[in-house]
Amino acid sequence: MGGLIVLIVIVVLLVIWFVASYNRLITSRNRAQESWSQIDVELKRRHDLIPNLVETAKGYMAHERGTLEAVTQARNNAVSQSSTGDPAKVAAAENMLTQSLRSLFAVAEAYPDLKAIAAFTQVQEQLTATEDKIEFARRYYNGAVRDFNTSIQRLPTSVIAGMFNFQAMQYFEAGTEDREAPKVSFDQTPAGPAPAAPAEPPATEPSQPPPSEPGS
Repeated sequence: MGGLIVLIVIVVLLVIWFVASYNRLITSRNRAQESWSQIDVELKRRHDLIPNLVETAKGYMAHERGTLEAVTQARNNAVSQSSTGDPAKVAAAENMLTQSLRSLFAVAEAYPDLKAIAAFTQVQEQLTATEDKIEFARRYYNGAVRDFNTSIQRLPTSVIAGMFNFQAMQYFEAGTEDREAPKVSFDQTPAGPAPAAPAEPPATEPSQPPPSEPGS
C-alpha cells in the first residue's frame, strides 16, 4: 500500500513538472513572437515614411536619380520581405535599406536648399527616431529568442520540446556594415599623374686656375 502511494505521488509530481515545463516553453515562445510583432510595427512605420522623403528630395536632387532609385528599390524589397516573417530575410533587406538611406543623407549634405526644407528634415528626424525604436525592439526580441532557444536545448525540458516540436527561433541581426558611415565623395575631378620633380642641374667641376708659366 505504501509503495502504491509513493508511486502515485511520483506520477503526480511528474505530471505537474511536465505541465509547468510545457507552459514555460509556451510563455517563452509567445514572448519572443510578441517582441517580433513590435519590430514589425516599427519597420512598417519606417517603410511608410520613405516615399515622402524621396518625393521631397526629387525636386532638389535631379542629378542624384541613381541614389533615389536605390532607396526606392531597397524600400520595396524590404516591404516584400517583411511579409515572409523570416527574421533572416527581413534583416538582410532592412540592412540594405539602411545603407541606401545613409547614402541618401550623405549626398543630401551637398544640397543646402534641400536641408532647409522642413518636410525633409522632419521626415529625416522621424526616421532617426524610428531607427532607435527598431534597435531597442531588436535587442528585446533577440533576448527573448535567446531565452527560448536555451530553454528548448536544456535537459530535461528539451525532451518536452522535442515531443511537441518546438523549433529554435532566428535572431534579428543588424549587418556589421551598417555600423560604418558610408564614404561619399563629391570631388569629381579626376586625379592626374603627380608632377615630376624638377631635374637637378648637372654637377660641374670647379674651375682650375690656369697653370703658371715656368719662371714666373
